[in-house]
Amino acid sequence: MHSDIHLSLHELRAEELAAEAAAYPLRAHHSSPLRTRLGWTLVEVGLRLATTPRAARGGLSPGI
Repeated sequence: MHSDIHLSLHELRAEELAAEAAAYPLRAHHSSPLRTRLGWTLVEVGLRLATTPRAARGGLSPGI
């Protein structure tokens, strides 16, 4: 693809995204404190599950 066409497509897409963002309701950007706390709690739980060694979770020992 020619670089000028590629740049034009990027600019067009950027304009489309800016229009979508402007049309998006502002209230959706401001979540409640409870929702924020719940979200971060779920992130923390997910990270703990992802970083817990397999042997501690009762799975196979590493290397098998």
